[in-house]
Amino acid sequence: MGRAQPARGRRRTAFRVIEPAVAGVDIGSREHWVAGPVGSDGAPNVRAFATTTEQVQALGQWLLAHGVRSVAMESTSVYWIPLYEVLVAQGLEVVLVNMRQLHGVPARKSDVRDCQWLQQLHSCGLPRGSFRPADLICRLRALPRERSALVAERTRIVQRMQKALDQMNGQVHPAVTDLTGQTGLAIVRAIVAGERDPHRLAALRDRRCKKSSAEMAAHLTGTWREEHVFNLRMGLRRDEELTAVLAEYDAQLARWMEEQTPVARQTAAVPAHPTPAKAKALARRGAAPQRTRLYRWAGVDLTRIDGVGGTAAEIILTEIGLNLQAFADEHRFAAWLRLTPNPAISGGKILPRRRNGLGATRVATVLRLAAATLLHSQTALGASGRRIARRKGRAVAIAAIARKLAHLIYRALRDGAAYVDIGAAAYEQRFQHRRLTQLTQTARELGYTLVPVAA
Repeated sequence: MGRAQPARGRRRTAFRVIEPAVAGVDIGSREHWVAGPVGSDGAPNVRAFATTTEQVQALGQWLLAHGVRSVAMESTSVYWIPLYEVLVAQGLEVVLVNMRQLHGVPARKSDVRDCQWLQQLHSCGLPRGSFRPADLICRLRALPRERSALVAERTRIVQRMQKALDQMNGQVHPAVTDLTGQTGLAIVRAIVAGERDPHRLAALRDRRCKKSSAEMAAHLTGTWREEHVFNLRMGLRRDEELTAVLAEYDAQLARWMEEQTPVARQTAAVPAHPTPAKAKALARRGAAPQRTRLYRWAGVDLTRIDGVGGTAAEIILTEIGLNLQAFADEHRFAAWLRLTPNPAISGGKILPRRRNGLGATRVATVLRLAAATLLHSQTALGASGRRIARRKGRAVAIAAIARKLAHLIYRALRDGAAYVDIGAAAYEQRFQHRRLTQLTQTARELGYTLVPVAA
């Protein structure tokens, strides 16, 4: 059992207590401070527990012994995760609070005061809990998060391989589109194995390469210094190792999704994609099995939405889950993704403010990247974004398209709405019709009649 904190006088509050059977926890790396319900005499009830598994379980038992039904805790780094999981398993309601929003009070900062302040606010129903998906989703999303870190590490390794080639003037990446593609890796492996003849290296090209063998041979004549070849060999080895590790991550995630797939959808065929060109692109990138797996698991096909591919759909589904009941509507969902403007206004003026680092940045990043690609597409979203970009700039247009994508994802997951793109031409026609209707109404209110000019 944790050690008790001596009472420091009665705690007085001007807030109206709604639920007294609550507790507040100040999270730490070595110990957690817990403030339980105050005693009948108003004396504080504070204890400290170590962060070991035995002590964390004892913390939960101590709360249950004091009749606590709900606990508010800080979201400090990753130290809150073990305690959160233990308390939820013991049947307690846990409210995850960002204490950055609650620490702005004039008082001396200490762990004891923090847990008491948190318990007091929670008893008055003031703290807002952060969204956390179901435990199965948390289990799934751990793999894509770590996988994205490995992909970033692999990107740095490929960049160092390109640097070694540049130092030898072996211009493999100018000769091919992708150094890690089939042709690029075949040439790099041949260089590491000792091949120096540029024509033999160029002969390794895939027949679909746009450059001819002669053009590629002109790029593949290098100095081939020994130290740079060694660096290239080590980079190639690490790239192959990480590629194998990433394949294991994909296989494990696929197994877990298949385990969670309802029996009725385990053999279901994914509906035909409304855009044949995008269906071919998904098949060409090898994302067709991923699309089928995600559809069987989630019951919706997010790749129908313009700009959302197989990898993007996987990140979105594993981050937010399938149940969006925590968000009342699509606007609150977009606000949680930090895709809704929320300016600070004082005296009628918009104040400059910095981001506070809160929100679902992974999903928002995916949607912003998808929005950036849609700006150049002949889709309704692309036409809408280009119209906004002409008036307010590219950054505002990307944010606006990302917000529309968030609305479409919410409708698909919450209501099962299937998205169908009407195309850029239909969007422009609809926009002109809406614009003409507004002008006609304005003219009528002013006592005028619009007359079309003959061509």
